[in-house]
Amino acid sequence: MAITFELPAMIEEGLRHRFGNLDEAAKEAALIELYRQRKISHYELSQALGIDRFETEDVLKKHNVTEDLPSLEDLKQDQQNLRRLLGAAR
Repeated sequence: MAITFELPAMIEEGLRHRFGNLDEAAKEAALIELYRQRKISHYELSQALGIDRFETEDVLKKHNVTEDLPSLEDLKQDQQNLRRLLGAAR
């Protein structure tokens, strides 16, 4: 699949100078954003970029994308579940 969009020539020239392969940089940026929005999985990101999972982790780190830490609500729910399970085991 090909996706194209127009940029003013001056901006395109500056970006090509900065990134070299602007097409690849734009593809990577779009895919990273889809991953951030949870529209694609880690595996799908790897496949779309044509790299393995370890290289994908490096790309994510380069873009300052880290695993989401659990929220306070998630931790409270886990605590309730553990208490319930431990109470049932006695």
